[in-house]
Amino acid sequence: MALLVQKFGGSSVADAEKILSVARRVAASADGNQLVVVVSAMGRTTDGLLTLARQIAASPDPREMDMLLSTGEQVTIGLLAMALQSLGLKARSFTGPQVGLRTDRSHTQARITQIDADRLRRALDDGEIAVVAGFQGLSDLDEITTLGRGGSDLTAVALAAALKADVCEIYTDVDGVYTTDPNVVPSARKIDRISYEGMLELAASGARVLQLRSVEYARRNNVRLNVRSSFTDEEGTWVVEEDEPGMEQALISGVALDVEEAKVTLEEVPDRPGIAASIFKAVAADGINVDMIVQNVSHEGKTDVSFTVPREDLPRLERLLTGVVKDVGAFRFSTDGDIAKISLVGAGMKSHPGVAADMFDALASEGVNIEMISTSSIRISCVVRAADAERAVQAIHTRFGLDGGPGGDGR
Repeated sequence: MALLVQKFGGSSVADAEKILSVARRVAASADGNQLVVVVSAMGRTTDGLLTLARQIAASPDPREMDMLLSTGEQVTIGLLAMALQSLGLKARSFTGPQVGLRTDRSHTQARITQIDADRLRRALDDGEIAVVAGFQGLSDLDEITTLGRGGSDLTAVALAAALKADVCEIYTDVDGVYTTDPNVVPSARKIDRISYEGMLELAASGARVLQLRSVEYARRNNVRLNVRSSFTDEEGTWVVEEDEPGMEQALISGVALDVEEAKVTLEEVPDRPGIAASIFKAVAADGINVDMIVQNVSHEGKTDVSFTVPREDLPRLERLLTGVVKDVGAFRFSTDGDIAKISLVGAGMKSHPGVAADMFDALASEGVNIEMISTSSIRISCVVRAADAERAVQAIHTRFGLDGGPGGDGR
């Protein structure tokens, strides 16, 4: 008997008909297996709740936002449990707090601190299918918290780790992880297998298939992930250890596009020890994640510092930087939301010289200017103008032989 954790995203449970379809898919997996099913809120419910909150208050209280947003998943679990029961299956719904998912006190972006899965184990031992609300937990103050955008992926992976599940299946509206977004490049290929490291870089670079924190959690706890479609029976993409038998050794795994970032520049920053620390400590204290950072060469004791942040954080950051500029003695700051980040990801590039040169040449051949560059051992990221983004992705995707046909070997 296998223990499976299955997660269904919002598009998979968008209406009553789709919830019934999910129930039938779960039922097909139930014979001889123990099942935990984690679900998101229906369709665009969370976005609708966010819009509603902002109609009430310009800056809603984070605690009350968590109280509001956690209701979306509770609707889904009740309906899916009813659907499973209508098929003659034993099923019970649980909220995040009811399955012992504990978090820190960071409302709207909470981190998991522990899971007491005893109640889930008892339900499974009693032959029940456990239907669990994703995205939510309970702090040590017994306050409802949420895990941030895509948090249902994290809930599923964390429960799979706590229960030592055989596999965690992530069901979405696509049939796996692709070499790039098929909506941007129709010739993109599905990747059959990808390492945790490769998936981490893709997720961090803007690929929306899996939440970044869920991949980190899976790697840390060796949870095998299978990303697959809610609407077909195709196997999807396996996210596994790099040295697992059958693992592809691709030079390039894919090209990620992130259009949700903005660039911030502090001009004429005093070039002396401790200034960078002062700037980024202030940003971190406000809970804003910084991605790429570039500091120009110093001239006459002054330098410019540029970095990228999530575009949705710009209003908070602009208020913060007004004080930071004064505190560090900079001249001024500017923001630019009309950018995109393009990232080339592949474990094979560690041992292949010339990958960066080929990427830059592909962009140059399309007349695309590069504004910022950052690298890791398996990733090269460039900031370009948003208007050039899709053309740039296509050029890079083609240059590295990722177009066409099934398989996704990236060679």
